[in-house]
Amino acid sequence: MNSKKLAFPYFAWMFIFTIIPIAMIAYFAFTNESGEFSLEAIGKISSYSSTIIYSIIIALISTVICLLLAYPLSYIMSRKKFNVQKTLVILITLPMWLNFLLRIYSWIILLQKGGILDRIVNIFGTDISLLGNSGAVVLGMVYNFLPFMILPLYTAMSKIDNSILEAASDLGGNGRQIFSKVIFPLSVPGIVSGITMVFVPAASTFLVSQYLGGTNNLMIGDIIEREFLRSKNVGSAISLVLMVVMLLFMTVMNKFSDDNMEGVI
Repeated sequence: MNSKKLAFPYFAWMFIFTIIPIAMIAYFAFTNESGEFSLEAIGKISSYSSTIIYSIIIALISTVICLLLAYPLSYIMSRKKFNVQKTLVILITLPMWLNFLLRIYSWIILLQKGGILDRIVNIFGTDISLLGNSGAVVLGMVYNFLPFMILPLYTAMSKIDNSILEAASDLGGNGRQIFSKVIFPLSVPGIVSGITMVFVPAASTFLVSQYLGGTNNLMIGDIIEREFLRSKNVGSAISLVLMVVMLLFMTVMNKFSDDNMEGVI
C-alpha cells in the first residue's frame, strides 16, 4: 500500500485538530466582534505583560526544580536492574493515572488552614499561609509535571551503556570527568525534551494557579480562560502570542540540543 495513503489519517487528524484551531485563533486575533480586520485585540495584550512575565518566571522556576530533582533520580533508575526500573517507572507514573484536578485538590487539603502540612508548620511556632501564594503554585507544578521531566531523562540515560562508563574510568577519568565528558553530553537530548515538556504546559497552565495561587497569583492561562468568556478576540490574541513564545522557546531548545550533540559526535 502507498505510504501516502497510510499517512492520510495522520494528516487528516493534524488538519482538523491542529491546523483549523490555529487558523481560527489567528482569525479571531486579527478581527473585531463584527468580523472585520482589526488590531484592537492585539493592542490589549500589553496590559497583560506583567502576567506574561510572571508566568514565564514561575514556569522557569518550576522547570529548574524539576530538572534538579529528576536528573539524579533518573540516573539512579537507569543503573538499576531492569525489573527494578519497571517498578520505579510505574511508581512515578502512578499519580498521572489520576485526574489532574483531583491531584490539585489533594494539595489544597494538605496546604489549607488546619491541613496536615499546616499543622506541622505550626508545631515549630510558624504561622504562615501555605495556600494562595507563588510557592504553592510552584509546588503544585513540580508535583504534577515532575514525571514529564523524569521519563525523557530516564529514557536517555538508560541508553548509556555501562561499558562506556567503565571505559572512561579505565582511561583515568574520575567521577566528575566521567559526568561532564560522558554522562551529561549523552543525556542532553533527555534534558531538552524534559525541559520542553515541563516548561510549555507550566507556562500556559491555569488550574494550578487558580486553585493553589488564588486571585493574586493568576497566570497567563487564567487570563486566556477569563478573556475567552468575555471576548474570544482578546483571548485568541493572547493565545497567539503565547503560542509564538512557546514555538520560539522550543526552537531555541532544539538548536541547543543539536549543537551539544554535534560536540559529542
